[in-house]
Amino acid sequence: MTNSPPTDDNGLWIRRFHPRPGSRVRLVCLPHAGGSASFYFPLSRAMPETVDVLCVQYPGRQDRRTEPLVDSVPALADKVFDALLPWTDQPLALFGHSMGASLAFEVARRLERERDIVPAALFASGRRAPSMHRDETVHLRDDDGLVAEMRSLSGTDAQLLGDEDVLRMILPAIRADYRAAETYAWEPGPPLRCPVTSLTGDDDPKVTVEEAAAWAGHTDGPFTLKVFPGGHFFLARHQAEIVRLMAGQLEAPARA
Repeated sequence: MTNSPPTDDNGLWIRRFHPRPGSRVRLVCLPHAGGSASFYFPLSRAMPETVDVLCVQYPGRQDRRTEPLVDSVPALADKVFDALLPWTDQPLALFGHSMGASLAFEVARRLERERDIVPAALFASGRRAPSMHRDETVHLRDDDGLVAEMRSLSGTDAQLLGDEDVLRMILPAIRADYRAAETYAWEPGPPLRCPVTSLTGDDDPKVTVEEAAAWAGHTDGPFTLKVFPGGHFFLARHQAEIVRLMAGQLEAPARA
């Protein structure tokens, strides 16, 4: 049994930039470390009418800037899971980039385990599989080191991070997100039942193609690996292709 959908957003957690009353599936977009819901505004606008896009807004940024930060992926997943329950009147798919991919995985686990809701799809972008561990300590750097890391990952897409004054203003949120991402430890358990698609850049210093391919071991459903030219933020320059890929997968059940 599902709940009735909210008329607009769900409190502070969900941003619905382009409501689509005729949709058949909802795509939940989870931002990267330091990111906000508005990062996905262009993707939301580009999706077809059959896909309703819900963008998650974490505490500690934009209109939630004064709220306590959450620096744990499992704790954040619990909160996102609760926020999504009113939207389960339609099938849910999950898309996460970088830290957002780890978070999407944990939310999918909770949907399947707690409510027996199998997501329509999980799209994991710019993130190694949960079982592929790296020792990372960016969250322990000083402010200059943290800013340098963010800028090195952006490459030629520096506009994604805004100007330096804005970046430094949100450093506490960025640090908390990095702490969440870097201290996340996968706990073995049953694989997902939903389809998983891993999206990665061929020059991403944070993810090798092999680490991205290892997502196959986290689902009993279909698995797809898609490699794009580019670094960590490859999705910015390949948005049109990614939208087509996701929309094609999400619309396929409706056509079948």
